[in-house]
Amino acid sequence: MFNKIVRFIFFGNYFVGLLAVALSLEAVLQLRLPFNSLNYYLLLFLAPTIYYTYAYNKVSNQPSATNPRTQWYFEHKRFVNRSQLILSVLCMLLALNLLYHNLNHILALPAVYWMAIIVIIVAAALYYGLLPKSFLRFNLRNTGWLKAFVIGFVWACCANVLPLIMLKIETGIDYHDSVLWTWLFVKNWMFCTVNAIIFDIKDYPTDANRHLRTFVVRYGLRKTIFNILIPLLIIGLLSLGVFASYKGFGIPQSIFNILPFILTIYIAYSMHQRKNILYYLMVIDGLIFFKAICGIVGMQFVR
Repeated sequence: MFNKIVRFIFFGNYFVGLLAVALSLEAVLQLRLPFNSLNYYLLLFLAPTIYYTYAYNKVSNQPSATNPRTQWYFEHKRFVNRSQLILSVLCMLLALNLLYHNLNHILALPAVYWMAIIVIIVAAALYYGLLPKSFLRFNLRNTGWLKAFVIGFVWACCANVLPLIMLKIETGIDYHDSVLWTWLFVKNWMFCTVNAIIFDIKDYPTDANRHLRTFVVRYGLRKTIFNILIPLLIIGLLSLGVFASYKGFGIPQSIFNILPFILTIYIAYSMHQRKNILYYLMVIDGLIFFKAICGIVGMQFVR
């Protein structure tokens, strides 16, 4: 029973929706901004859940003895299709409710906000090739090493850009500390990029057969871990130390912001051993959730 619940949460991408909400809450607290509406957080949970489920469901039409996630989608095809319909209807109702109550504010958004919205939508659509091939065949997932940076960029936008856009729509509040915002955006971008590179280790055989030149395919597992992942994380730690000193972070806040980098270095070092798909979904994706929780807890020590 427990195993079925775990597979439902992680294979069904509900944990991905939780990650999006957790990162958004972390960003709002770190920027010391008011929380967005419940309507927005429900939308934020549902949208990535539907998005990732659609992407996996459309390629899982055959049983698989080697991929438990593909097999789960094949066995639960009817349930997944029905849940997608229900969640999509709920998502649409929430979006319409948001539009109804904030239409004038949405139409009055400055051009820079509209540019950010367009960039996020285009990147998210191209990432999994969700646009019709008759319209555009380009798929950012097939760009090799760029794929991890695109994933990190989309997640950083989800965490640090969307809350500001929604805050502007719902309350009219602007955010003006560009230094702190930029640093948090880049930190999320790089952390999620490293997470995506670790995740690519799972797809190494498939990516190699497809000639998709990810970091792991191009440089091999050992060089990816020791020459790319760990150096990037160490650079992140050093930059965190410099920024913490510049902003006057207290010791508890600094420690809680350091912990996710330390744990990720340990996990990256352990990746020379083969892991199953649930390990990646629970532990590797769990690093992002752990970072969000640490960021939220760290802000409780700020006066």
